[in-house]
Amino acid sequence: MLPIWLPVINRFFGEGTRKKETDAEKGNLKSESTESDVLKASGTIESRIIRDKQQISSVCRKLEPIVLVHGGAGNIPDYLVPAKMNCVKKAAIAGFKVLKQGGTSVEAVETAIRVMEDDPIMNAGVGSVLNYDGEVEADACIMVGKTLEAGGVTAVKDVANPISLAKMVMEKSPHALLAGEGATKFAKENHYELEKPGSLVTLAAKEALEAYKKDPEGDLTSEKVEVEEKPERDIWPRTESVGAVAIDRKGNIAVGASSGGWNGKTTGKFNEACSIGGGVYADDDVGGVSLTGYGRYMIRMMLAFQITKEMERKNALKSSQQWLRALYCKFKEPAGAVSITKYGDVGVYFTAQRMPWAYQRKNILHYGVDPDDEKRDITC
Repeated sequence: MLPIWLPVINRFFGEGTRKKETDAEKGNLKSESTESDVLKASGTIESRIIRDKQQISSVCRKLEPIVLVHGGAGNIPDYLVPAKMNCVKKAAIAGFKVLKQGGTSVEAVETAIRVMEDDPIMNAGVGSVLNYDGEVEADACIMVGKTLEAGGVTAVKDVANPISLAKMVMEKSPHALLAGEGATKFAKENHYELEKPGSLVTLAAKEALEAYKKDPEGDLTSEKVEVEEKPERDIWPRTESVGAVAIDRKGNIAVGASSGGWNGKTTGKFNEACSIGGGVYADDDVGGVSLTGYGRYMIRMMLAFQITKEMERKNALKSSQQWLRALYCKFKEPAGAVSITKYGDVGVYFTAQRMPWAYQRKNILHYGVDPDDEKRDITC
């Protein structure tokens, strides 16, 4: 006796077999021959349906929500590591809480990055370095993998949380990027609260700029400089960007980045690490990535896009390894990446000396800062 589900299989997969059955009904074929042909084909069809069920199960399984964050790649001195690690851990926990409570990946990315923007230890938001004229000009961007929508702001002043303004650009305007005064005008028109002019300029940022102007070639961002002991005054020029990538239970992916740019940068300069395709990219059909490093080289190679597309063939880690190594071989510049595939596979990789990162999976917090360094804590 044929399995009761065989007609259903034939309806969707057995085009040739279904035709023979139809012909048999019309008297063109013997029923015995039709049944024989069906039985012969059923083995192939059965193996095919099993394989398809496995694929469907893999894609449609309940995804575990994840928010993976980075605090910037570079030559980070020992005395700054604890504070930076504390910040990225708080950001990962805050973003995960949003997802656990049913929030979207976009909301989780915004929340995680805002935590880092609010910490003066990071070069984003309130911790931003200054341009050559002594002003904070921040950059941020956010992208949604489901629709490929994106929003960004560049060279904005008096914005404590540029990532939120970037999200507003994505959601409330037809544009993908607004700059300078245009972004400020947009913020005011949409009732986004700006800070008092100049209030984001900190003493540490001023001193870092002064040190840079006295000796531009001696900038502490250079990997040739070793700073292990905390100086009398903290003038460390925090030049790393911050970023996050998240996937929610529905499989929706979002990515984001925020940065104060480079210490002593040219006024009006755009931080390419916050660019769509160069520094961040997300596509629900593949995955998402947020990068940190020398943005001008990333955008030349469209690095974030390349890593994301590579995840069609490789996992998150191998995709990042391949392209960050390619970047280093071509330009001799370090970088870092955090990435997640559409299956929830996590990748953390960097060619720089250090990169603080963290993510939470269920009640386990994963984090690290040095190459091949991963620690775990149980969270409440």
